[in-house]
Amino acid sequence: MNFTLRQLSYFKSLCQHRNFGRAAEACHVSQPALSVQIRTLEEIMGAPLVERRSRDVIQTPLGRQVLAQAEVLLDAAQVLDKVARDRGAGRRTLSLGLIPTLAPYLLPGTLSKLRSQDLQLNVQIREARTESLLSELQMGALDAVILALPTSTPGLVELPLFEDRFLLAGSASRLRALSQDGSNLRPEDLKSEQLMLLEDGHCLTDQALEVCGMMASSPSINMGAGSLATLSRLVAAGFGLTLMPELAMKSECEAANGLEVQRFPEPQPARQIGLVRRHTTAGDGWFEQLAETVKSVGQEIVMESRN
Repeated sequence: MNFTLRQLSYFKSLCQHRNFGRAAEACHVSQPALSVQIRTLEEIMGAPLVERRSRDVIQTPLGRQVLAQAEVLLDAAQVLDKVARDRGAGRRTLSLGLIPTLAPYLLPGTLSKLRSQDLQLNVQIREARTESLLSELQMGALDAVILALPTSTPGLVELPLFEDRFLLAGSASRLRALSQDGSNLRPEDLKSEQLMLLEDGHCLTDQALEVCGMMASSPSINMGAGSLATLSRLVAAGFGLTLMPELAMKSECEAANGLEVQRFPEPQPARQIGLVRRHTTAGDGWFEQLAETVKSVGQEIVMESRN
């Protein structure tokens, strides 16, 4: 096909204004010039795209099809043009993925620091589960992902950032009922019927089950909550116990009235939070800079929970 973006733009304008004169005026060209381009486009497509009337034009069935695709192409061209202009002006784009049990707690501080370091940086955020994020990273839809390590995925570079320890969370009465001295309680001492976890598919659920020496098929484990916020409110209301990451402790304890936490004895169970990119991604220091930013934000949050 030898059609041009200009021809598609003229045709879109004609469909919007339904008049050759008004369309030409909107495109800042003469009416004959616009008419010639529309005729040429019709010749390329092999049939009329509009029905011409004295003061009006109406799209033909083929015209409707062409317009739909023309809008897609013109939108894509506009995006590419912006990418080129941004690049020329020194602006950069970062597509960053995070798992749901990290995003609400890490993002505010991370985005604030990134913005203070580079006002030209455009950060696009994708929040999803580990499997989806890794797939999008490998396909090139994301530049980097923040998640729990290891990923055990070939072709990726993994950089550990900080340790996020697990705390036992529940209502005060639930925690008191476990034992008179909860400091001796180990994760493997918990019973399956006491636990409430995120729905199956969250890596945090897999980590909690591993820490407690259980399997997803263990009887009586409630795995129905879709977010840590929901889970926190349920256990705060006395419906069970859960393992709460340090990273979420402050936010969730402030939001869920009655939620309390206690630490496990040493060695405390934990997950390793890290930053991941493709091995083939060209590096100019952006990955290391991003890692330092996320690391400083994460460490600040977890150290605050330990004081």
